[in-house]
Amino acid sequence: MTDTLILAAILIPCLIVAIVFHEVAHGWTALALGDPTAKEQRRLSLNPIRHVDPVGTVIVPGALALFGGPVFGWAKPVPVRQNRLDNPRYGMMAVAAAGPASNLVMALIAAIALGLIAGTITAAPTGVLAWVLTGINYFIVINIFLALFNLLPIPPFDGSHIVQGLLPRSMAAQYAKLQQVGMFLLIALIAITWAFPGSGIIEHVVLPPVEWLREKYLALALWVAGG
Repeated sequence: MTDTLILAAILIPCLIVAIVFHEVAHGWTALALGDPTAKEQRRLSLNPIRHVDPVGTVIVPGALALFGGPVFGWAKPVPVRQNRLDNPRYGMMAVAAAGPASNLVMALIAAIALGLIAGTITAAPTGVLAWVLTGINYFIVINIFLALFNLLPIPPFDGSHIVQGLLPRSMAAQYAKLQQVGMFLLIALIAITWAFPGSGIIEHVVLPPVEWLREKYLALALWVAGG
């Protein structure tokens, strides 16, 4: 039980950092493309308190970690007003893509850090060092997972905004109506994942590419360690 609590104590901060940078990336990209709404509402800060959703950032991922489910969560969305963007249609696609892109960049930085640390180790890591390496490994996986999970074309995920921008305008208008039931779809996805492990969209759609990318990042870490 102690190891499980330690693991949860590692996973939750990793998730919070990944989510906060994800949301701030949305806000900075929107600002660069003409929409200062996030700046006006003081949501460009890296202060987690401005972004944390008690349920989505703490309770849900904490419970999933304790019960062995795939760890994911969400924060309070950074406000973006599409009509204030210089190019509303394609600007919104760029804003949506910025979040997952930030997660992949953080995973890259973590992989390099993992390699640099591993390159200095001459014996099997123990104690604090072992937990640090475990934390970095999980940080890589969490960021990859968040990037790909958010690219699912299901409202309110980032992938839905990208798909909406790619669709013809008439189809995009119909697709946008799914945003009204987006939270219900998210709750259903979590419920299916929790109630029927191994049978949901996460295991069959998200996890295979997550594992493939994880192997690439770990290969980079090994290369850095060997260099």
